[in-house]
Amino acid sequence: MGVRPSRAELAQDQIGRNDHDDRLMAELAKLAFDLALPTEEAGPTTLVSPERGDVYVRRLFEKAVLGFARVELERIGWRVRGGTCMNWQVSAASDGAAEILPGMITDIIIDDLSAGRRLVIDTKFTSVLGASRFGGASLKSPYLYQMYAYLRSQEGLDLLWNQASGLFLHPAVDVRIRESVRIQGHAIAFATVDLAEEARTVRAELRDILSSATSSST
Repeated sequence: MGVRPSRAELAQDQIGRNDHDDRLMAELAKLAFDLALPTEEAGPTTLVSPERGDVYVRRLFEKAVLGFARVELERIGWRVRGGTCMNWQVSAASDGAAEILPGMITDIIIDDLSAGRRLVIDTKFTSVLGASRFGGASLKSPYLYQMYAYLRSQEGLDLLWNQASGLFLHPAVDVRIRESVRIQGHAIAFATVDLAEEARTVRAELRDILSSATSSST
């Protein structure tokens, strides 16, 4: 078991990092420490400096957000789950379809059972915007298709799924985006959290994002 680094040691990881991606990863390491490990009483934890690699940093960000949601929301009665598998509602299929049909695994699902609200969160370690074919910027269509499939494919299972909302959460540095749409009864939000801010500001941002996203489902 490794020795948990101090936040000061994590902060020093920024030295010599000048390009945007490196700065974002350095800030992400601090975020994981501040949010997923909010107190000294959290117990021994191994946390290494981020390395280049989309899978690694995406999972680190996902774990930080999941840890934050559990600390903040479970104590007030919310149910928080990570890595939830969902099934397609298949009514008929050829013999070999089951072997090649892609699965669906959500990053985070949070439920306010008393209010009948469900929020599906997908964390992305990429820019929330891409280049539009007509010039300018655009929300990335594959992300929207993905969340649309998550929400629509589960309709009819229960009331929580019938009115569930979705949230794409992206880390950023010195960028703030808060946009949302409602498509066929499901609210889908796109938001960034600025990792360059102080920990208390990041926490406040996340609280505001989660609050807005869950309230939009009613």
